[in-house]
Amino acid sequence: MSGHSKWSSIKHKKGAADAKRGKIFTKLIKEVTVAARMGGGDPDGNPRLRTAIAAAKAENMPKENIERGIKKGTGELEGVNYEEASYDGYGPGGVAVLVDCLTDNKNRTVADVKHQFERYGGSLGEPGCVAWMFEKKGLIVLEKDKVDEEQLLDLALESGAEDVKEEDTEFEVITDFSDFESVKKAIDDAGLPYTVAELTMIPKNTVKIEGKKAQQMLNLMEGLEDNDDVSHVYANFDISDEVLEALS
Repeated sequence: MSGHSKWSSIKHKKGAADAKRGKIFTKLIKEVTVAARMGGGDPDGNPRLRTAIAAAKAENMPKENIERGIKKGTGELEGVNYEEASYDGYGPGGVAVLVDCLTDNKNRTVADVKHQFERYGGSLGEPGCVAWMFEKKGLIVLEKDKVDEEQLLDLALESGAEDVKEEDTEFEVITDFSDFESVKKAIDDAGLPYTVAELTMIPKNTVKIEGKKAQQMLNLMEGLEDNDDVSHVYANFDISDEVLEALS
């Protein structure tokens, strides 16, 4: 399996049983609030807010929670002022790791992120040291046994997707950042089920890891994502399904 959807797919396969819904809601509402603050409270004219609302709805967040988050962002309700911050680092085996955060205390956040890197055999790097290794793209992942390949290819490419990659058990639809919503809408309208649909940072190349380094890398990703201030974690690692199975 490629590094494009590796972590998203691992999280999906781990299942919702170990997902902490309160923590997920906290992260989603932060993104809704910041998106509304930066681009206004109308999702029709604010693509970032539109995406944040879609992600919140996908997790079955109540409508009133979403509306409250928007109002905090626009100033109609009092709320915490979150700042965006990004940190670059290296995981076990030289894996490039990019960490996006929304925080009300950057000193606390950078200390927590640094601790997680060091705990699992990695290190926090200089700003920008790995960001250049990633490209902002749209990603939609569909399970092979639930879609018709020819239908998906025609639909994806006609709606503006850049590429459709075939993996062992999945298809990855890659889009330009600006075309993500139109491609997703085409797939939604056709009723094709997907496991992942998100704007993400896709690595230009991947680092294959196994054994102890693979376990440390998975622990690092989980440790970072467990932090309420961390909104997204991107990494360019590649773990084979066989190795992943052995670690499960």
